[in-house]
Amino acid sequence: MGLIHIYCGDGKGKTTAALGLAVRAAGAGMRVHIVQLMKGRFSSELNSLPIIPGITVERCDRDYGFPAKMTEADRAGITLCHNGLLRRAETLLPERDMLILDEFNSAYRHGLIDRELAGRLVLQKPPELELVLTGRGPDAAFLAAADYVSEINAIKHPYHGGISARLGIEY
Repeated sequence: MGLIHIYCGDGKGKTTAALGLAVRAAGAGMRVHIVQLMKGRFSSELNSLPIIPGITVERCDRDYGFPAKMTEADRAGITLCHNGLLRRAETLLPERDMLILDEFNSAYRHGLIDRELAGRLVLQKPPELELVLTGRGPDAAFLAAADYVSEINAIKHPYHGGISARLGIEY
């Protein structure tokens, strides 16, 4: 039986937790597909995950920036990319044991994915599929459907002290 996991909150570590679960699942012989939404810039996990048997990763091929700074063309482009990634993930479900939708909650909240498609993936997932959603501000319907909800809160972060993102730690 597959369950639904949500990693949310304003703290660092939501994606890291989901990727740790992916590595654990692959180590147990599970087939994992990761879709990274809202992310187009390089991040170091892109070097490691594809070489782990049983893990596949897909994401947009460009960075559109933060939603508050996106142009209408950017919003249209990222939404088109996201919907394509989600439709592809939907076709892969019979061949996967785990699906991780990284930054799903953020994309949903900002209207950057097809809401019907998103709802179908979460609320009508195959019973055996383990589904992991990350990102800030999950929708109430997804919280209600989830079996695990872990909120990661920022109590202190180096960014507030002027330390910018570091290779291998934040990206």
